[in-house]
Amino acid sequence: MVRILAIAVAVATLLLAVWVFFLAWRNRPIGRRVLYGVAVAEALLLAQVVGAIVLVARGEHAAEPLTFTMYLVASTMALPVGTWWALGERSRSGTSVLGVAALVAAVLVQRLHQTWS
Repeated sequence: MVRILAIAVAVATLLLAVWVFFLAWRNRPIGRRVLYGVAVAEALLLAQVVGAIVLVARGEHAAEPLTFTMYLVASTMALPVGTWWALGERSRSGTSVLGVAALVAAVLVQRLHQTWS
């Protein structure tokens, strides 16, 4: 695991979650700026995937490879699914789903780090 990327992903997704939950509290749907934030967080998640692939190619490995792979796949899918839901359901609950997805992505990256070490 690339530790600096894991920290960056955690910070980005937690800030995104706070922002989205604030929008949900104000009963506002997500807008273009939120989508840019999701794109930045997802780009960081994909960079984490590339970093993990490079580390595995160098001969390093996770303590639990299958669990690590599942967490890696799930972490990259959480934000797109939450965004799809939030765009389809333009209410407070749809916006909240994206906030939960951002929290899930942060937790999954922390679990990735734990299974790697």
